[in-house]
Amino acid sequence: MVKEIEVVIDTEEIAEFFYHELIRRGFVPTQTELEELADITFDYLLEKCIIDEELDIGDNDE
Repeated sequence: MVKEIEVVIDTEEIAEFFYHELIRRGFVPTQTELEELADITFDYLLEKCIIDEELDIGDNDE
């Protein structure tokens, strides 16, 4: 039986992770490159059905 768990994926957190890993490995990524890598990673996780995208709809009091 497969257990379902809730995981929150933040592309800013992914970008920060890639930044530290790339620096550690001798690369110097730009902010734009990090954002693109984070977006690509997020899209990959969606495509492989590892995550489901849920839009965070905040309170709209206007």
